[in-house]
Amino acid sequence: MTDAIDQLLINALMEDSRRSLKALAQISGLSAPSVSERLRRLEERGVLRGYTVDVDPRAFGYQLQAIVRIRPLPGQLQEVERQIIAIPEFTECDKVVGDDCFIARLHVRSMEQLDTLLDRLYTVAETNTAIIKKSPVKRRLPPMD
Repeated sequence: MTDAIDQLLINALMEDSRRSLKALAQISGLSAPSVSERLRRLEERGVLRGYTVDVDPRAFGYQLQAIVRIRPLPGQLQEVERQIIAIPEFTECDKVVGDDCFIARLHVRSMEQLDTLLDRLYTVAETNTAIIKKSPVKRRLPPMD
């Protein structure tokens, strides 16, 4: 699906998505138009889905992160999903199989805010929360080979 040069370009963009075509050309040994064409093809094939920035939530006062496992009460699956979507402090959520139906990441400014947000779910779900101390592995790609 990708060759070594595509993988080199993807890794360079993962390190810094603002790299210019000129910088990517220097890294890859290709011309800027060739890099542009490769990136366009990767986008068309859905390999590259977007370019992003990395914002630190602490800059906005969100000092705590939590992983919340959420198990809807019987008949409340859709309502739980609706509520998770409606609470902007939930920054990621996966619907999973197993004992829980949802595993979500929550950013809060305080323990009090955590309690307040989780209280919104108590009538429709059981929750289990773990406060994140450190993230030794940031979001990354699996091996491309």
